[in-house]
Amino acid sequence: MGMFSFIKEAGEKLFGIGHAQAAQAAAPAAPGADQIAALNQTAAQAIAKYIQSMNLNVDALDVGYDAASETVTVSGVAPDQTTKEKVILCCGNVANVATVNDLMTVSTPEPESQMYTVVKGDNLSKISKEFYGTPNKYPQIFEANRPMLSHPDKIYPGQVLRIPPA
Repeated sequence: MGMFSFIKEAGEKLFGIGHAQAAQAAAPAAPGADQIAALNQTAAQAIAKYIQSMNLNVDALDVGYDAASETVTVSGVAPDQTTKEKVILCCGNVANVATVNDLMTVSTPEPESQMYTVVKGDNLSKISKEFYGTPNKYPQIFEANRPMLSHPDKIYPGQVLRIPPA
């Protein structure tokens, strides 16, 4: 459990590009509390749907989003530590999310992975060398981040990856 920081400008664009600007242009006054709550709920549903699309099964999954603080709160019971960490990454590697408040529990406790934020010029081999002392363990990092990663070369600056224990 805890708070995880992410780069809000990086990540999956689940909330619709330009949707917020269009809503602001259509409504000259500041949105009301009901409108804000509805937008937060829509964003939370989009994140939950994204988690489900990655086949990450969590019992009693509950996702909330607060646009004012750019925070996702996620709770539920993951079958293992790997699933829990992947759910946190699914929540945080979304544009307009700066923080994930992790309230999840795990059925089968395991050692936690380290989290690493990709910087310009990184590749999985370079990250592997930094964490494991050899670039040849990049497939371990790739597999640890599937299905969110579809190819070892498709990482981007600002993305957060799980680095499992060696």
